[in-house]
Amino acid sequence: MTYTTNEQKFLAEAGIGRLATVSPDGVVQNNPTNYRVNSDGTIDIGGMRMRTSRKYRNVEAGSRVSFVVDQQVSLDPYVIRGIEVRGTAAALDDEEPPFRIQERAVIRIHPDRIISWGIDGDSFDFTSRACE
Repeated sequence: MTYTTNEQKFLAEAGIGRLATVSPDGVVQNNPTNYRVNSDGTIDIGGMRMRTSRKYRNVEAGSRVSFVVDQQVSLDPYVIRGIEVRGTAAALDDEEPPFRIQERAVIRIHPDRIISWGIDGDSFDFTSRACE
């Protein structure tokens, strides 16, 4: 598995992330999305009208992606935690989406690098590793 036990638990509980893609002309897009972590460590992003979305078209055009899930746990003391998954992605046309109400198209992220903070240590402990 690509993720630590604490990272797996965090991803299972957090619920919403943000997916950043880049268009062929260099415009960055960042949108909130739902997601599902698959048993092989890939992440599926779903949504309404996914096939016509800019993020889907960006991935079809070859965009690398960055996916972030984070939470502010408290203000006093200031505690944050999160994960950034960087990698390649595929636009898949006939896959089961994370939620039933969505169309059968997903973006599947294949992690190359995982950066996390506040999950396996305190909120200012960052870890970064390449995925095998």
